[in-house]
Amino acid sequence: MRSIRAAAAGAVTLSLALAATACGGGSATGGGSNDSPKTLTYWASNQGASIEIDKKVLQPELDKFEKQTGIKVKLEVVPWSDLLNRILTATTSGQGPDVLNIGNTWSASLQATGALLPWDAKNFDKIGGRDRFVDSALGSTGAEGKDPAAVPLYSMSYALYYNKKMFAEAGISKPPATWDELVADGKKVSKDGKWGLGAEGSNPSENIHHAFVFAKQHGADFFTPEGKADFTSDGVVTAVKQYVDLMAKDKVIAPGNAEYAQNQSVSDFAKGKTAMLLWQSASANLASQGMKEDDYGIAPVPVQSGTPGTGKQVNSMVAGINLAVFKNTDNLDGATRFVKFMTSDDEQKILNKAYSSIPPVKSAQSDSAFGTPATAVLKDTLAKSAAALPQVADESQFETAVGTAIKDLFADAAAGRAVTAASVKAALEKAQQQMPAA
Repeated sequence: MRSIRAAAAGAVTLSLALAATACGGGSATGGGSNDSPKTLTYWASNQGASIEIDKKVLQPELDKFEKQTGIKVKLEVVPWSDLLNRILTATTSGQGPDVLNIGNTWSASLQATGALLPWDAKNFDKIGGRDRFVDSALGSTGAEGKDPAAVPLYSMSYALYYNKKMFAEAGISKPPATWDELVADGKKVSKDGKWGLGAEGSNPSENIHHAFVFAKQHGADFFTPEGKADFTSDGVVTAVKQYVDLMAKDKVIAPGNAEYAQNQSVSDFAKGKTAMLLWQSASANLASQGMKEDDYGIAPVPVQSGTPGTGKQVNSMVAGINLAVFKNTDNLDGATRFVKFMTSDDEQKILNKAYSSIPPVKSAQSDSAFGTPATAVLKDTLAKSAAALPQVADESQFETAVGTAIKDLFADAAAGRAVTAASVKAALEKAQQQMPAA
């Protein structure tokens, strides 16, 4: 999921959505219809550096779809800070778009509302079959054992972006492979108003992505195998503390980053204010802000020791965007045709090139654009060392509760208040109390 988002923490909560899973609209049974065959509404997520950039990327493709099918698509690009609440409101009211982008980490939570069209074998056959998609991308489309709630659209993974000039001036010859090396390198460049690493400390979802990876590297999970919240184990506490300590103890992240939530750390990196950035598929974003590809390198996200892989060597969550259809759409056939269009080989190449992401469609990955050194790191991470966030119904509340707890810990660090194992555990205990009762 794109990292400029801030997970929803406002008036609409998923518990309300789960209490009202019926979704009115397209038909009396909520099963969709074809009453409006000539139009579709589409909520796209903000993938580029701005909403205007997304419109420039998407509108020509939507015009192409209209020319091919006669179906006009009304586009709205929704900021990440609003998207989850907008979707949840739609699931309770029944008044939503026909087709929408969702962060893949939300798949199981939104699946539990019953508002999204299930992608069973029959529906997959309409778009060319399930086998067209990469297994890791399909792993983030809903709860295990259930038909997916959405179809993969863009695949991404985290990578470490580093400023070559700043590294050379500090006498650093290669990117850090472990967190100890990252801290050591970060301290070398953190001077004269510049800092080692950027972060989005006020962005709950961004916090969750990194905390999840740190937890995996400490052999811990935020949920039990039965899907019960388990936020206060020793491994989770150690993981969250290690992440926040990059600011609180190691001082390689600027205190001001505790307030970042909307792409500011990418801008700082593009402007040479920070030497390193942990981000999902950042190349297109950096280019739009004037940074040349030759100015930075891309390496795998560090691990505790050794090299990235499975188990404790996981170094990214399986990031990405899925395309979903509201089950009560009044253009069911058109919505299905639109999903087929957006996941076609040609469109997958166009769109994923534009967003420097990786096509989740196997055959589209053969394009030379996805064989560059930059994309090679992302593809390798997705194939070998990325893990899906928990595909549980409570995932959205987890992002909000734990992500906000980490946000508050960053605020403590920025204010000079001690961040201890005890304070981290207390914050996580409070977060766990906010989760729905089992």
